[in-house]
Amino acid sequence: MTIVAYIDGGARGNPGPAGYGVRIEDENGTLVNEFNGFLGTSTNNVAEYNGLLAALRYAQQHGYRAVRIKSDSELLVKQMRGEYRVKNAGLLPLYQQARTIAQTLDRIVYEHVRREHNKDADRLANLAMDEGMKAR
Repeated sequence: MTIVAYIDGGARGNPGPAGYGVRIEDENGTLVNEFNGFLGTSTNNVAEYNGLLAALRYAQQHGYRAVRIKSDSELLVKQMRGEYRVKNAGLLPLYQQARTIAQTLDRIVYEHVRREHNKDADRLANLAMDEGMKAR
């Protein structure tokens, strides 16, 4: 079975308080799980990659072999597809971790979606940032 993972990450200030959000659905669009994480001070792109890593780890840990990643980050999608090189030294280790996890799965499709089609992941990322900032 293929799962669909909507991912998003953000930072307020860039760099600033950062978080990611992930919404996992089955092929029919039924919610399977959603989760988020606060990252402390980071950048938007690092937060996007942390969302990707969280989704890939979720798939791996729950025995899913096929994943459709949907992200509104064109940079992340094109880097993961091999269309763009990863030039930022801070993103390279995250990219390499994602590639390593991806190799343990059978099939991954990376799809760029417009921001309005990624509202749940965005809401979760903002919730992570809100909660993380309150805890400081």
